[in-house]
Amino acid sequence: MQATIWHNPDCGTSRKTLAILQESEGVEVSVIEYRKQPFTRPKLEQLFQDAGLTPREALRTRGSPAEELGLIEGASSERILDAMVAHPILVERPFVETAKGVRLCRPQEKVHDIL
Repeated sequence: MQATIWHNPDCGTSRKTLAILQESEGVEVSVIEYRKQPFTRPKLEQLFQDAGLTPREALRTRGSPAEELGLIEGASSERILDAMVAHPILVERPFVETAKGVRLCRPQEKVHDIL
């Protein structure tokens, strides 16, 4: 099985999710460090749709410039997506995609749903 993780090595939950993937038998892991290889808007839209999330639900508010950018209250999905493309740190993490679906793996155990 192929699994892709959009990973931030500075995030404990992302590191723990990656460890689960690497320890899972028969799983080939692709790691995308999204701060170095940012999201495209179409990819974000696809990940959110497949995970059943809105951009607002996937917005990282803690430890991000979301408030300074005016994204906390009243911002449209379009504006949030534009900001996420410009500032990848605004995307909550980690997202994992397999043939069984996409999950925002917070907590990290959610990754088991798609393995």
